[in-house]
Amino acid sequence: MDKKNQTQVTEFILLGLSDRPELRVPLFVLFLAMYLLTITGNILTVVAIQSDARLVRTPMYFFLSCLSSADVCFTSVITPTTLLSLLGGQGQGYAISYNGCLTQMYFFLIFGNIDSYLLAAMAIDRYVAICNPLHYATVMSQRLCLILLAVSCLISHLHTIFQTTLASFLIFCASNRIPHFFCDIQPLLKLSCSYTSNQEVLGMTETLAALMTPCVCIVVSYARILATVLRVPSAKGKRKAFSTCGSHLTVVTLFYGSMTWVYFRPLSSYVAVKDRVAAVMYTVITPLLNPFIYSLRNKDMQNALKKVVGRKVN
Repeated sequence: MDKKNQTQVTEFILLGLSDRPELRVPLFVLFLAMYLLTITGNILTVVAIQSDARLVRTPMYFFLSCLSSADVCFTSVITPTTLLSLLGGQGQGYAISYNGCLTQMYFFLIFGNIDSYLLAAMAIDRYVAICNPLHYATVMSQRLCLILLAVSCLISHLHTIFQTTLASFLIFCASNRIPHFFCDIQPLLKLSCSYTSNQEVLGMTETLAALMTPCVCIVVSYARILATVLRVPSAKGKRKAFSTCGSHLTVVTLFYGSMTWVYFRPLSSYVAVKDRVAAVMYTVITPLLNPFIYSLRNKDMQNALKKVVGRKVN
């Protein structure tokens, strides 16, 4: 690339969710409502668990509390800039500095990866509870829970540093307009005028290792759970075991299904509109649904929430 044709990019323009001006106000109202509901639902989940001495000592609820906390941070990194990009008139979008873009990418990746590893930790918890119930209290000790949380944070940080460093080496020339609603590696690679093949391969390989490790852990855990449940003689016992895991499997399917679509395809097949829709699924919809999915059929959570809401009303 001729250095004379290169321009030092100091800011990017996030074009947002839609190129159609007439959709900006309805989308703004919709995403603002979802954001407020996400924050409220996840904070209520954390408060309900932390205010119940029995729940806070239970590994499943400990990880759920951590997941809800991460989701509050995850959606707060993404949604405010999404709302600001929707306020931009006639396709102007939202201007974000170069350093601000990399900073947003860092926090988006770290909280997204923490979510991923916490889902794996929750799968391990369900595996021990169903397949080895007599030793559950011994195996899933508070020490192991803290170790799993620490490992989740450490690996997520290392993955994020690697991906953000790759993005920092990209060169941008003609355009600084990103057809997306937040700073992510895929749209930046697509926008860059530098040779990105090496970075694409390195990034996809490292992402594959970082995301597929917890995914494989989840698949193996649930394969063992399924084999154990199928050996349960009573239909009632099977239903109880499946209901225990159903909510977690729903979250896992939504989260990993949409992320696989975005990150494990060649850059040449990147389509801005479709990838924005898929990104909405794991950045907005999943954090929104988590509190409802985990509380809807969980009597312990329902009782804890009723106590918290009851105290607030009184």
